[in-house]
Amino acid sequence: MIELTPSKIAGLKLAHQGDLYPQSDKKWTHQNATVTYAKTDRWKERPQKIKFISDKTLEELKELGLLERLNLNEDAGKDAYTITMAGKIWLLKNK
Repeated sequence: MIELTPSKIAGLKLAHQGDLYPQSDKKWTHQNATVTYAKTDRWKERPQKIKFISDKTLEELKELGLLERLNLNEDAGKDAYTITMAGKIWLLKNK
């Protein structure tokens, strides 16, 4: 059984929502991530922050086999990562 920290769980959930792409300052998030507003916010006054994971968390999840690279031909620093079937199963069992 794999034990994950809260930051790793958040990173795995973020990867489950969509592929992770490199951003500035060693952060990874969705490809076209922008500040959004809560669906329940009638006046759209409270922006929601863009969720991201760090390089360290990404590497740890990759070593556990929960994330994998999409294009092996590209540079590892510029390549996108996606969740593996093992990651999806872990989320189903441990939600």
